[in-house]
Amino acid sequence: MSGGSGSGSGSGSGSDFLQLDTGDAPVGGLSDWLAHRLRLAISDGRLPVGSRLPATRVLAAELRVSRGVVTEAYQRLTEDGHVAGRGRGGTVVVATPVAVRVAERGAGGASGAGAGAGAGAGGGGAGGSCDASPARVLFGAAEPGADIFDALRAAPARIDLSPGVPDLAAFPRAAWLRAERSVLRDLSASDLGYGDPRGRPELRTAVVDWLARNRGIRADPGEVLITAGTAQGLGLLAQVLRDDGFREMAVEDPGSLGARQHLHNRRLATPPVPVDSEGIRVDKLRATGARAVLLTPAHQFPAGVVLGGGRRRELMQWAGDGGLIVEDDYDAEHRYDRPPVPALRSLLPEQVCYAGSVSKLLAPALRVGWILAPPKYREALVDAKRFTDLGNAALPQLVLARLMESGDMERQLRLLRRRHRRRRDAMIGAIGAHLPGAVVHGAAAGLHLMITFERTDLVDTDLAAGALARGVKVQPLSWHRQRPGRPGLVLGYAASTSTAIGEGVAVVGDVLRGDGDVTSTGR
Repeated sequence: MSGGSGSGSGSGSGSDFLQLDTGDAPVGGLSDWLAHRLRLAISDGRLPVGSRLPATRVLAAELRVSRGVVTEAYQRLTEDGHVAGRGRGGTVVVATPVAVRVAERGAGGASGAGAGAGAGAGGGGAGGSCDASPARVLFGAAEPGADIFDALRAAPARIDLSPGVPDLAAFPRAAWLRAERSVLRDLSASDLGYGDPRGRPELRTAVVDWLARNRGIRADPGEVLITAGTAQGLGLLAQVLRDDGFREMAVEDPGSLGARQHLHNRRLATPPVPVDSEGIRVDKLRATGARAVLLTPAHQFPAGVVLGGGRRRELMQWAGDGGLIVEDDYDAEHRYDRPPVPALRSLLPEQVCYAGSVSKLLAPALRVGWILAPPKYREALVDAKRFTDLGNAALPQLVLARLMESGDMERQLRLLRRRHRRRRDAMIGAIGAHLPGAVVHGAAAGLHLMITFERTDLVDTDLAAGALARGVKVQPLSWHRQRPGRPGLVLGYAASTSTAIGEGVAVVGDVLRGDGDVTSTGR
């Protein structure tokens, strides 16, 4: 039997592995059939992440097909990102397809049963059709679920233009190893025991020094609480405020969907406040009646605007009347074409709860952040942290403190600024070439661009779905809105090469020009 043919007559050969029977395969589509059956098994859990596929020679012998048939099917799964070769460890499942349904195959089809778990990007077997592609499933919900970002990260793609991630390939491994060896050399036995839930004193001191040098904030180490990233800090604060009688925290609109989800998880409502070219509309903030507001004043997410001087004065007056400002200073160090702006915490320490992290400076995987709260909430936050996890892991804190003290963090920031600037310029150029009519926002700083379209008939979730179906991840702007607004995308540039950025934006342009399903009239 040749590699590209199958009998389709029910007289095939089979394997105990997944009860595969080549008699189910359509004529001329053995590799398609096998790839589809494997995707289905990965999707429905019969082949969980970490499981190993049979060797190509073994499976080919059991199915009585050429080895090329099996090799080609494995290669397709590798390109989709579902499996990966591990050398002598074989071919291993590394990701689950996002899709959850597959259409029942036609008369010549292979797998049988109608609505089950679906195939990954790249489609089903020959002669069949998929009524819910991975991209459509991911972006099709009217309201993104709590696991939407997990699902997007897990979705296979050639190019990832998701916002919020620095150049992870630039992580300072050599400097980290030097700091780690230095810490381990000096570590006492008692340092390996339980520590202060506020965090290691060495790191709290290093954070204070870093904020004084880079953000104009003067603080005492005793004011710093080390958290598992900004996300945990926001969750702990929401818990404390809820206990203090707060029922809502106003948020910028557009603003971070992820932050909104964390607040909702702690049962705080998030009334939206519009943002314009000067930042949040303080008059509209007053109109909500909210006693607290979450802001990204140095580089508003996702629009990229800086809170103007007049708005800062209005905001300080609002806070002076009893309002609490939660300042998420998520990427203020990454600036290219404008001078630095001081943190609100440096101007109004008694009414600002300040949150930051190293996620955008080093890597989100470190899960190290900090929060500086007004005195009223400081002890309650420490209690909340204590009863959550007894404090962050000590060793990464000590290594990070050594890295900050050595000057390696500043050197890393200088390297990233140069690299990110080049990638930002590449993205702006690609948008100009492939997305004519798109308006670029927030280019002077940060790790992402926001683009909007004048076309009111455009559905940005469908545009994002079309891009993902072609192997490119982007985020629709509508995810980050609570109120109606122009369609758009949020595009991260820091973690991709200039070549990949150009290719990814070109794919978005192809989808925009060629796919009628991205307009409201085509839905």
